[in-house]
Amino acid sequence: MRGGCRIALSGTPGTGKTTISKILKKEGFNVFSLEELANEHNCLGELDISDNSKPIDLELLISKLENEWDTVPDNIIIIDGHLSHLLPCNHTIILRCRPSILQARLEGRGYSKAKIQANVEWELIGGPWNDNLKNNNWLELDTSEMNQNTIKDIIVKWITDEFKPTVIDTDIDWIAVMEE
Repeated sequence: MRGGCRIALSGTPGTGKTTISKILKKEGFNVFSLEELANEHNCLGELDISDNSKPIDLELLISKLENEWDTVPDNIIIIDGHLSHLLPCNHTIILRCRPSILQARLEGRGYSKAKIQANVEWELIGGPWNDNLKNNNWLELDTSEMNQNTIKDIIVKWITDEFKPTVIDTDIDWIAVMEE
């Protein structure tokens, strides 16, 4: 791999982003959360008690990062966050999960029914993938039943192969699966 780059690690909450980020960090990658970046750039709002999260002013963050990220980093930087695919990154990894499994994962986290439904619907329609059409270098992985180390190995291989192929399309279509 020549030089560095920025890689968005995105996907619906519950697809495994933070778990995979921790594993990649142990492998020596520089990993930052979207929330850390937003906080660092004063783009993080106050805690919303309705869903226990802090809103990120993405437009402001993107405008700040576009200037700051004008230069290529020395190393590979991975940005973990369900909206990281919207940042000015060079490459994107989107983690996906079968809606029924995702629902169980989110229930295990104690999410409200409304938050679970919103996230399962987001995954069902392929929200992150649809937002990512502008980025030609991406990898999409189904984490429903895949071992975490296997996911890590696929990601590392993709990076060390200089992001080839430029699009690994697993053709994940949960709606079609439900109709079978």
